[in-house]
Amino acid sequence: MLVSLKWLKDYIDVELTPEEVADKLTMAGLEVDSIDRISPAFSGVVVAKILAIKPHPNADKLFLCEVFTGDRTFPVVCGARNVHAGDMVPLARVGATIPGGYTIKSSRLRGELSEGMLCSEEELGIGEDATGIMILPGDLTLGEDLARALDLEDVKLEVSITPNRADCLSMIGIAREIAAMTGGKLRHPDITFEEKGEDIHSLTSVTILAPGLCPRYTARLIKNIEIRPSPSWMRMRLEAVGLRAINNVVDVTNFVMLEYGQPLHAFNFRSLEEGRIVVRGAREGEQFVSLDEKTRTLSADTLMICDGVKPVAVAGIMGGLDSEVEDDTKEILLESAYFNPSSIRKSSRYLGMGTDAAFRFERGIDPDGVVRALDRAAQLIADLSGGLICKGYIDEYPRKIEALRDIPLRPERVSSILGTRIEAGEMKEILEGLEMTVSENGPGAYLVTPPTFRADITREIDLTEEIARIHGYEGIPTSLPKLSPEAVTTSDKKTLQSSIRSILNGYGYSEVINYSFISPVSADILGLSEDDEGRRFIRLEDPLGEEMSVMRTNLAYGLLATMRKNISVGNHDLRIFEMGKVFTDVGEDLPREHERMGALVCGARYDRLWHFNEGLHADFYDLKGCMENLFDALRIRDVRFTSGCDRPFLHPGRSCHVILDGRTIGFLGDVHPDVLEKMDIKGKAVVFEFDLLPIISLGCENVFYQNIPRFPSVSRDVAFVVDEAVEGRCLLDLALEKDENLLEYIDIFDVYDGKGILGGMKSLAVRFTYRSATRTLTDSEVDEVHERLVEIIVKQTGAKIRGLEI
Repeated sequence: MLVSLKWLKDYIDVELTPEEVADKLTMAGLEVDSIDRISPAFSGVVVAKILAIKPHPNADKLFLCEVFTGDRTFPVVCGARNVHAGDMVPLARVGATIPGGYTIKSSRLRGELSEGMLCSEEELGIGEDATGIMILPGDLTLGEDLARALDLEDVKLEVSITPNRADCLSMIGIAREIAAMTGGKLRHPDITFEEKGEDIHSLTSVTILAPGLCPRYTARLIKNIEIRPSPSWMRMRLEAVGLRAINNVVDVTNFVMLEYGQPLHAFNFRSLEEGRIVVRGAREGEQFVSLDEKTRTLSADTLMICDGVKPVAVAGIMGGLDSEVEDDTKEILLESAYFNPSSIRKSSRYLGMGTDAAFRFERGIDPDGVVRALDRAAQLIADLSGGLICKGYIDEYPRKIEALRDIPLRPERVSSILGTRIEAGEMKEILEGLEMTVSENGPGAYLVTPPTFRADITREIDLTEEIARIHGYEGIPTSLPKLSPEAVTTSDKKTLQSSIRSILNGYGYSEVINYSFISPVSADILGLSEDDEGRRFIRLEDPLGEEMSVMRTNLAYGLLATMRKNISVGNHDLRIFEMGKVFTDVGEDLPREHERMGALVCGARYDRLWHFNEGLHADFYDLKGCMENLFDALRIRDVRFTSGCDRPFLHPGRSCHVILDGRTIGFLGDVHPDVLEKMDIKGKAVVFEFDLLPIISLGCENVFYQNIPRFPSVSRDVAFVVDEAVEGRCLLDLALEKDENLLEYIDIFDVYDGKGILGGMKSLAVRFTYRSATRTLTDSEVDEVHERLVEIIVKQTGAKIRGLEI
């Protein structure tokens, strides 16, 4: 909310600097985001008086004016027809600057000397009236700088108002806070006016058909008004806080909204058919043209203000085009009402109409301030338009909103919570300064009744917060909590997650955090069968939308969605991982939760540097190798990758299970092309996902070191031709199971199925590395062990050795 310090001073005397005001408001919970100083966009303009006017001898449309500034008379040529001798006017003297970058110079117009320029409001940038010269009040001092004479300089504060403080969405609300903090006296506007003519009840009526959405509706009728521009003091106040002045009636409704926080609306009474107001819900699909000339399609939840035939306003949000105040309007029906905050919030979002009025109504206004704002607006409209206020006002109040009364307050308890000593008398003064009623309730206790504009005060702890705010948080001593020294312990799960995060970051992977809420359509996109566990979603009772209506059952979909978003903004090369929970409905009160870890790679294998081939893309083996390194770094042994993975969203020929101690803990593979197409993802992706909990207890926390070998190793390479269904891991396990002491290491370094290999077969090149810790091995020792191991592999797998019959 924008706050004008000049306007604020109408309600409280502020002796503080703008910076001090901002600091006090911020410390009281009303954060000031910025302080802007407002100065007029002109200089060298002074207050002057027209002594005489005569026609220009050489121009029919020009006049010669003698303009007096108190110490000197200037000849000025002027073309405006609204000035007369004796008028006080703004004079831009020679050398003055005005908006638009203009500098006033001495000149001759049609042969007559002109030593300055008489200015309009528009030319000075302080209003929109360009019809003639600005006429100033007659009590100003001649020769005084115009900016100082009209008090045009101001300071504007931008204050962030939290949703629970609707009472501070007004000048009086902010002034009340400052008064409570400084001990100043809050001045409320003096509302006095005379009612004349007919009684309003004989001219119009209000019928509320939806009392749950409109608990209170008040109205006044004002006749014989004259629509004209608002006076400069009102225009300047509105423009200082970002509102454009329109006319004296509309400006008053905006002025009072900002003054009291109560939105109002003025209807052109002659446009109300049957001359009455009906408050009802909209009909589903009903059409309405609002003031911004847009046609709105209404839902049945939208509250409407209607006349006897048709809608004339969306309640609490915006008026209708057909009932707006026009230049020839003579009678207005002035509305001041209380609408249900939830209803206004819902309708505002549905219609996309975020107006200043809706902003206040949806946070909750003061139900007891409705009539006060109505009377204030009627008084100002009558004063500024010459209108007559009809006798009486309509106040339909079918559902009384009762104020919360008698909240117990224990001063000792307040001091205990705040950790400082505040006298009970000071607490009472603070609360009364916030316009709360405080009465004694026995020794050392009070009963407090908050005003109706403070709907956020409901408990003793709320009163405690108010006392702390106004007393000043800086007055509460700082103390450290008393803690007994204890050793910091970290759970095994967090230790594991921290290790994984550190390792994968080192491998160039970035961690992502996706929402746990996803769309149920994800199961269809991933191709999950009807009985798949991944379809057993936990559905949210009040979701943000269908796209986030169920709890996720896997991490893969979120990783793919992240990939899609990154590709859409031009980031095609990804290495990402995520750790988090997945949720499965098991038919009980609580879902089953799993801690899982997932990763995804796509795009180029290496960074796109000049010495790397851009055509080399990351594939299955890149992610598999990274995961093998991860398990190795975590000292997790016996992890196997086996074919036959049945996950429908993975490529059947490029995927595998992840096995640990004979148990399937996850999967790895290329994402199926059909899934990528459904998600509108171009390119390839490889994903990996596994359960975290099974590996928490398997990591070897003890690291053992051994001396660097003193004796050389001996290697033997053998190419085994086996059936293509035989896994390479099987060959390695057969050799390792023999537990030959001299066998140091065994691995597969090549796979071949090309020329010379029969169909359905493949060649696995295996390297055996032998070493002794005590001596250099002889060929015969190596051959003896090597032949035993090769024989076992051949017998158990039916393998043949390429180039040799055994």
